[in-house]
Amino acid sequence: MIHTLSGELIKRNENNFILENSGIGFQILSNQLTLSDLPAIGGKIRIFCFLYIRETRFELYGFLTEETLKFFELLNTISGIGPKTALGILDAGPVVNLMASIVERKIEFLTRSSGIGQKTAERIILELQNKIKLPKTFKGLTDAIAIDDEVEGALVGLGYARNEARQLLKKAPPAGKEKIDFAERLRQVLKSASRN
Repeated sequence: MIHTLSGELIKRNENNFILENSGIGFQILSNQLTLSDLPAIGGKIRIFCFLYIRETRFELYGFLTEETLKFFELLNTISGIGPKTALGILDAGPVVNLMASIVERKIEFLTRSSGIGQKTAERIILELQNKIKLPKTFKGLTDAIAIDDEVEGALVGLGYARNEARQLLKKAPPAGKEKIDFAERLRQVLKSASRN
């Protein structure tokens, strides 16, 4: 089983990238948040991998963190959720937010994912709630998630694409460290964006 691959990023496509290692180019499928975090072409990367074997082909999925890989593997244990659906779920937000949403039974955060309805979100929560452990410091994280959802909507209203809005939120200082209101969080995110 392939757990990690290290090498040079030689191409980035719409839903995958090519990593070259010892003269071999590996096509690695991934989610949009991971693809947007990849370095420039020619950069060195280390990827945590999941090999999915289908009847007619092998597919290699990869992520920049082991935490993302483990969560992706957990999602794939749920009946009716395959790798492609799991990638869509990962694009709903940072992994820690997804985990907190499951632990605190916040269905609405999971249904932001393309193709995930209420029944599927309920099944995810039912099957994974007891398999996910969050430190006590993450208590109340879903309050911060709710504010970030509002901020994301506001950014889209300001003309940002939804994916761009999520990237801005991801690059801003974490919202869970201290309690802030919507207006302050929006200012924080826009200030962070202006520095980039």
